[in-house]
Amino acid sequence: MIRRAVPLGIGHYLPDRIMPNSHFEKLVDTSDEWIRTRSGIERRHFAAEGQTTSDLAVRAARSALDNAGIDVSEIDGIIVATSTPDLTFPSVGTMVQAELGMTRGFAFDVQAVCAGFIYALCNANAMIVSGQADRLLVIGAETFSRIMDWTDRSTCVLFGDGAGALILGAEEGAGTSEDRGILATDLNSDGRYREMLYVDGGVSTTGTAGKLRMQGNPLFRKAVDKLTSTAEAALEKTGVSADAVDWIVPHQANIRIIQGTAKKMGVPMDRVIQTVQDHGNTSAASIPLAMSVGVADGRIKRGDLILSEAIGGGLAWGAVALRW
Repeated sequence: MIRRAVPLGIGHYLPDRIMPNSHFEKLVDTSDEWIRTRSGIERRHFAAEGQTTSDLAVRAARSALDNAGIDVSEIDGIIVATSTPDLTFPSVGTMVQAELGMTRGFAFDVQAVCAGFIYALCNANAMIVSGQADRLLVIGAETFSRIMDWTDRSTCVLFGDGAGALILGAEEGAGTSEDRGILATDLNSDGRYREMLYVDGGVSTTGTAGKLRMQGNPLFRKAVDKLTSTAEAALEKTGVSADAVDWIVPHQANIRIIQGTAKKMGVPMDRVIQTVQDHGNTSAASIPLAMSVGVADGRIKRGDLILSEAIGGGLAWGAVALRW
Protein backbone atom coordinates (compact mmCIF):
# COMPACT_ATOMS: atom_id res chain seq x y z
CA MET A 1 0.00 0.00 0.00
CA ILE A 2 1.15 3.55 -0.75
CA ARG A 3 -0.08 7.05 0.05
CA ARG A 4 -1.96 8.83 -2.70
CA ALA A 5 -3.13 12.47 -2.93
CA VAL A 6 -6.84 12.04 -3.62
CA PRO A 7 -9.36 14.76 -4.62
CA LEU A 8 -11.78 15.48 -1.78
CA GLY A 9 -13.55 18.55 -3.10
CA ILE A 10 -13.42 21.21 -5.79
CA GLY A 11 -14.90 24.65 -6.40
CA HIS A 12 -14.45 27.83 -8.39
CA TYR A 13 -15.34 31.49 -8.52
CA LEU A 14 -15.77 33.89 -11.43
CA PRO A 15 -16.19 37.66 -11.02
CA ASP A 16 -19.62 39.03 -11.87
CA ARG A 17 -18.40 41.35 -14.63
CA ILE A 18 -18.67 39.54 -17.99
CA MET A 19 -16.92 41.04 -21.02
CA PRO A 20 -18.15 39.81 -24.42
CA ASN A 21 -15.94 40.06 -27.49
CA SER A 22 -17.92 43.10 -28.63
CA HIS A 23 -16.40 45.08 -25.74
CA PHE A 24 -13.00 45.03 -27.44
CA GLU A 25 -14.31 46.40 -30.73
CA LYS A 26 -14.37 49.79 -28.99
CA LEU A 27 -10.74 49.51 -27.84
CA VAL A 28 -8.77 47.96 -30.72
CA ASP A 29 -9.13 46.98 -34.37
CA THR A 30 -10.84 43.62 -33.85
CA SER A 31 -14.20 41.88 -34.10
CA ASP A 32 -16.15 39.11 -32.47
CA GLU A 33 -15.50 36.89 -35.51
CA TRP A 34 -11.74 37.59 -35.46
CA ILE A 35 -11.47 36.66 -31.77
CA ARG A 36 -13.64 33.53 -32.04
CA THR A 37 -11.82 32.26 -35.13
CA ARG A 38 -8.34 32.64 -33.65
CA SER A 39 -8.97 31.73 -30.03
CA GLY A 40 -12.42 30.21 -29.56
CA ILE A 41 -13.13 32.83 -26.89
CA GLU A 42 -16.61 34.37 -26.75
CA ARG A 43 -16.55 36.07 -23.36
CA ARG A 44 -14.46 36.36 -20.21
CA HIS A 45 -14.85 37.63 -16.63
CA PHE A 46 -13.02 40.65 -15.21
CA ALA A 47 -12.56 41.43 -11.54
CA ALA A 48 -14.41 44.46 -10.23
CA GLU A 49 -12.54 47.58 -9.19
CA GLY A 50 -10.92 46.83 -5.85
CA GLN A 51 -11.42 43.08 -6.19
CA THR A 52 -8.09 41.29 -5.77
CA THR A 53 -6.63 37.89 -6.60
CA SER A 54 -6.91 36.85 -2.95
CA ASP A 55 -10.60 37.79 -2.96
CA LEU A 56 -11.20 35.43 -5.88
CA ALA A 57 -9.08 32.71 -4.27
CA VAL A 58 -11.01 32.88 -1.00
CA ARG A 59 -14.34 32.50 -2.80
CA ALA A 60 -13.06 29.46 -4.72
CA ALA A 61 -11.60 27.97 -1.53
CA ARG A 62 -14.89 28.26 0.33
CA SER A 63 -16.66 26.61 -2.57
CA ALA A 64 -14.20 23.69 -2.49
CA LEU A 65 -14.51 23.32 1.29
CA ASP A 66 -18.30 23.21 0.97
CA ASN A 67 -18.03 20.65 -1.82
CA ALA A 68 -15.73 18.47 0.29
CA GLY A 69 -17.87 18.89 3.40
CA ILE A 70 -14.86 19.66 5.58
CA ASP A 71 -13.88 22.57 7.81
CA VAL A 72 -10.82 24.71 7.18
CA SER A 73 -9.44 23.54 10.54
CA GLU A 74 -8.84 20.16 8.87
CA ILE A 75 -6.54 21.68 6.22
CA ASP A 76 -2.79 21.41 6.82
CA GLY A 77 -1.65 23.88 4.16
CA ILE A 78 -2.58 26.15 1.28
CA ILE A 79 -0.73 26.41 -2.02
CA VAL A 80 -1.77 29.21 -4.37
CA ALA A 81 -0.66 29.30 -8.00
CA THR A 82 -0.70 32.87 -9.30
CA SER A 83 1.29 35.37 -11.37
CA THR A 84 -0.89 38.30 -10.32
CA PRO A 85 -0.56 38.54 -6.52
CA ASP A 86 -2.22 41.32 -4.54
CA LEU A 87 1.17 42.56 -3.35
CA THR A 88 4.83 41.79 -3.97
CA PHE A 89 4.64 40.14 -0.56
CA PRO A 90 3.22 38.60 1.56
CA SER A 91 1.91 35.68 -0.47
CA VAL A 92 -1.67 35.36 -1.62
CA GLY A 93 -1.65 32.04 0.23
CA THR A 94 -1.23 33.70 3.62
CA MET A 95 -3.95 36.22 2.78
CA VAL A 96 -6.33 33.36 1.95
CA GLN A 97 -5.26 31.59 5.15
CA ALA A 98 -6.15 34.64 7.24
CA GLU A 99 -9.47 35.27 5.50
CA LEU A 100 -10.54 31.65 5.95
CA GLY A 101 -9.71 31.83 9.66
CA MET A 102 -7.04 29.14 9.41
CA THR A 103 -4.60 29.59 12.29
CA ARG A 104 -2.48 26.46 11.87
CA GLY A 105 -0.41 24.91 9.12
CA PHE A 106 1.30 26.80 6.30
CA ALA A 107 0.58 28.76 3.15
CA PHE A 108 2.67 29.86 0.17
CA ASP A 109 2.51 30.79 -3.52
CA VAL A 110 3.85 29.07 -6.64
CA GLN A 111 4.63 31.11 -9.76
CA ALA A 112 4.83 29.26 -13.07
CA VAL A 113 2.39 31.45 -15.01
CA CYS A 114 -0.15 29.34 -16.95
CA ALA A 115 1.52 26.12 -15.77
CA GLY A 116 1.22 27.27 -12.16
CA PHE A 117 -1.61 24.97 -11.10
CA ILE A 118 0.22 21.92 -12.48
CA TYR A 119 3.34 22.95 -10.53
CA ALA A 120 1.23 23.52 -7.40
CA LEU A 121 -0.38 20.08 -7.76
CA CYS A 122 3.05 18.47 -8.06
CA ASN A 123 4.20 20.20 -4.87
CA ALA A 124 1.03 19.20 -3.04
CA ASN A 125 1.34 15.62 -4.21
CA ALA A 126 4.95 15.39 -3.01
CA MET A 127 4.00 16.75 0.41
CA ILE A 128 1.13 14.34 0.85
CA VAL A 129 2.98 11.28 -0.46
CA SER A 130 5.96 12.06 1.81
CA GLY A 131 3.73 12.44 4.85
CA GLN A 132 4.44 16.13 5.38
CA ALA A 133 0.73 16.92 5.07
CA ASP A 134 -2.57 15.03 5.07
CA ARG A 135 -4.90 17.59 3.53
CA LEU A 136 -3.97 20.48 1.27
CA LEU A 137 -5.96 23.24 -0.39
CA VAL A 138 -4.54 23.93 -3.88
CA ILE A 139 -5.74 27.10 -5.60
CA GLY A 140 -5.19 28.73 -8.98
CA ALA A 141 -6.22 32.40 -8.98
CA GLU A 142 -5.52 35.28 -11.35
CA THR A 143 -6.48 38.85 -12.19
CA PHE A 144 -4.76 39.09 -15.57
CA SER A 145 -6.96 42.05 -16.52
CA ARG A 146 -4.61 44.12 -14.34
CA ILE A 147 -1.57 43.49 -16.58
CA MET A 148 -3.16 43.91 -20.00
CA ASP A 149 -2.07 46.45 -22.61
CA TRP A 150 -5.48 47.55 -23.90
CA THR A 151 -3.92 48.79 -27.14
CA ASP A 152 -2.49 45.38 -28.07
CA ARG A 153 -5.21 43.42 -29.86
CA SER A 154 -3.07 40.26 -29.99
CA THR A 155 -3.16 39.87 -26.19
CA CYS A 156 -5.86 41.98 -24.53
CA VAL A 157 -8.72 39.90 -25.99
CA LEU A 158 -7.34 36.58 -24.72
CA PHE A 159 -7.21 36.77 -20.94
CA GLY A 160 -9.71 36.75 -18.10
CA ASP A 161 -9.91 36.58 -14.31
CA GLY A 162 -11.06 33.77 -12.03
CA ALA A 163 -10.11 31.17 -9.45
CA GLY A 164 -10.45 27.44 -8.90
CA ALA A 165 -9.60 25.35 -5.86
CA LEU A 166 -8.99 21.63 -5.31
CA ILE A 167 -8.66 19.90 -1.94
CA LEU A 168 -6.35 16.88 -1.85
CA GLY A 169 -6.25 14.37 0.98
CA ALA A 170 -4.07 11.37 1.84
CA GLU A 171 -5.55 7.94 1.21
CA GLU A 172 -4.04 4.48 0.89
CA GLY A 173 -3.73 3.00 -2.57
CA ALA A 174 -2.55 -0.30 -4.00
CA GLY A 175 0.11 1.36 -6.14
CA THR A 176 -1.62 0.65 -9.45
CA SER A 177 -3.15 2.85 -12.15
CA GLU A 178 -6.58 1.96 -10.74
CA ASP A 179 -5.88 3.90 -7.54
CA ARG A 180 -7.74 7.13 -6.95
CA GLY A 181 -5.65 10.30 -6.73
CA ILE A 182 -2.58 11.67 -8.46
CA LEU A 183 -0.92 8.83 -10.35
CA ALA A 184 1.91 10.64 -12.15
CA THR A 185 3.38 14.09 -12.75
CA ASP A 186 5.76 15.61 -15.28
CA LEU A 187 7.41 19.04 -15.01
CA ASN A 188 9.63 20.92 -17.47
CA SER A 189 10.98 24.39 -18.20
CA ASP A 190 13.34 26.09 -20.63
CA GLY A 191 14.35 29.66 -19.83
CA ARG A 192 15.75 30.26 -23.31
CA TYR A 193 12.23 30.96 -24.54
CA ARG A 194 11.23 33.57 -21.97
CA GLU A 195 10.62 36.31 -24.56
CA MET A 196 7.76 34.31 -26.09
CA LEU A 197 5.59 35.20 -23.09
CA TYR A 198 6.57 37.65 -20.38
CA VAL A 199 5.63 40.82 -18.51
CA ASP A 200 7.75 43.89 -19.19
CA GLY A 201 8.02 45.06 -15.59
CA GLY A 202 8.98 43.92 -12.12
CA VAL A 203 10.32 44.83 -8.71
CA SER A 204 14.02 44.85 -9.57
CA THR A 205 13.70 46.24 -13.12
CA THR A 206 11.03 48.89 -13.59
CA GLY A 207 9.50 48.93 -10.12
CA THR A 208 6.09 48.50 -11.78
CA ALA A 209 3.81 45.56 -12.48
CA GLY A 210 4.36 45.91 -16.24
CA LYS A 211 2.23 44.64 -19.12
CA LEU A 212 1.95 41.22 -20.72
CA ARG A 213 3.86 40.65 -23.99
CA MET A 214 3.53 37.60 -26.22
CA GLN A 215 4.93 36.21 -29.46
CA GLY A 216 1.80 34.39 -30.54
CA ASN A 217 2.84 32.30 -33.53
CA PRO A 218 6.14 30.93 -32.14
CA LEU A 219 4.42 30.20 -28.82
CA PHE A 220 1.61 28.32 -30.56
CA ARG A 221 4.07 26.03 -32.31
CA LYS A 222 5.98 25.33 -29.08
CA ALA A 223 2.79 24.84 -27.10
CA VAL A 224 1.32 21.96 -29.10
CA ASP A 225 4.64 20.12 -29.17
CA LYS A 226 5.46 20.61 -25.48
CA LEU A 227 1.94 19.88 -24.25
CA THR A 228 1.76 16.65 -26.22
CA SER A 229 5.16 15.46 -25.01
CA THR A 230 4.48 16.22 -21.33
CA ALA A 231 1.04 14.62 -21.46
CA GLU A 232 2.48 11.48 -23.03
CA ALA A 233 5.28 11.43 -20.42
CA ALA A 234 2.76 11.54 -17.57
CA LEU A 235 0.72 8.74 -19.14
CA GLU A 236 3.84 6.63 -19.64
CA LYS A 237 4.67 6.97 -15.95
CA THR A 238 1.10 5.96 -15.15
CA GLY A 239 1.39 2.91 -17.38
CA VAL A 240 -1.73 3.57 -19.44
CA SER A 241 -2.41 4.76 -22.98
CA ALA A 242 -4.35 7.80 -24.13
CA ASP A 243 -7.29 5.49 -24.90
CA ALA A 244 -7.72 4.93 -21.17
CA VAL A 245 -8.15 8.65 -20.42
CA ASP A 246 -11.74 9.61 -19.66
CA TRP A 247 -11.19 13.36 -19.76
CA ILE A 248 -8.43 15.72 -20.80
CA VAL A 249 -8.71 18.92 -18.76
CA PRO A 250 -6.17 21.19 -20.47
CA HIS A 251 -5.01 24.69 -19.83
CA GLN A 252 -7.62 26.84 -21.53
CA ALA A 253 -5.38 29.12 -23.58
CA ASN A 254 -6.64 28.81 -27.12
CA ILE A 255 -9.05 26.42 -28.82
CA ARG A 256 -6.56 25.75 -31.63
CA ILE A 257 -3.88 24.69 -29.13
CA ILE A 258 -6.40 22.46 -27.33
CA GLN A 259 -7.52 20.89 -30.62
CA GLY A 260 -3.96 20.48 -31.89
CA THR A 261 -2.79 18.74 -28.73
CA ALA A 262 -5.80 16.41 -28.63
CA LYS A 263 -5.29 15.50 -32.29
CA LYS A 264 -1.59 14.67 -31.78
CA MET A 265 -2.55 12.46 -28.84
CA GLY A 266 -5.35 10.76 -30.77
CA VAL A 267 -8.02 11.84 -28.27
CA PRO A 268 -11.40 12.97 -29.69
CA MET A 269 -12.62 16.42 -28.68
CA ASP A 270 -15.71 14.96 -27.02
CA ARG A 271 -13.36 13.76 -24.25
CA VAL A 272 -11.86 17.24 -23.71
CA ILE A 273 -13.30 19.67 -21.15
CA GLN A 274 -13.51 23.10 -22.82
CA THR A 275 -14.27 26.35 -21.00
CA VAL A 276 -12.09 28.75 -23.01
CA GLN A 277 -15.20 30.06 -24.79
CA ASP A 278 -16.67 31.31 -21.51
CA HIS A 279 -13.59 32.17 -19.42
CA GLY A 280 -10.81 33.09 -21.85
CA ASN A 281 -7.28 32.31 -20.68
CA THR A 282 -7.27 32.58 -16.88
CA SER A 283 -3.66 31.38 -16.60
CA ALA A 284 -3.09 29.33 -13.42
CA ALA A 285 -6.83 29.37 -12.70
CA SER A 286 -7.90 27.75 -15.96
CA ILE A 287 -7.39 24.07 -15.13
CA PRO A 288 -9.11 24.07 -11.70
CA LEU A 289 -11.90 26.21 -13.19
CA ALA A 290 -12.42 23.70 -16.00
CA MET A 291 -12.21 20.75 -13.57
CA SER A 292 -14.78 22.34 -11.29
CA VAL A 293 -17.15 23.00 -14.19
CA GLY A 294 -16.71 19.41 -15.39
CA VAL A 295 -17.54 18.04 -11.93
CA ALA A 296 -20.46 20.42 -11.43
CA ASP A 297 -22.15 19.49 -14.71
CA GLY A 298 -21.70 15.76 -14.11
CA ARG A 299 -19.17 14.94 -16.80
CA ILE A 300 -16.30 14.16 -14.41
CA LYS A 301 -17.29 11.29 -12.13
CA ARG A 302 -15.59 9.32 -9.37
CA GLY A 303 -13.13 6.85 -10.86
CA ASP A 304 -12.56 8.79 -14.09
CA LEU A 305 -8.96 9.09 -15.30
CA ILE A 306 -8.11 12.76 -15.83
CA LEU A 307 -5.14 14.15 -17.72
CA SER A 308 -4.26 17.84 -17.33
CA GLU A 309 -1.47 19.72 -19.10
CA ALA A 310 -0.39 23.35 -19.31
CA ILE A 311 2.33 25.61 -20.67
CA GLY A 312 3.15 29.16 -19.63
CA GLY A 313 5.80 31.82 -19.50
CA GLY A 314 9.28 30.65 -18.70
CA LEU A 315 8.68 28.64 -20.73
CA ALA A 316 7.33 26.22 -18.13
CA TRP A 317 5.13 23.25 -18.85
CA GLY A 318 3.90 20.05 -17.27
CA ALA A 319 1.17 17.47 -16.85
CA VAL A 320 -0.64 15.55 -14.14
CA ALA A 321 -2.56 12.28 -14.43
CA LEU A 322 -5.07 11.63 -11.66
CA ARG A 323 -8.03 9.39 -11.03
CA TRP A 324 -11.03 11.26 -9.66
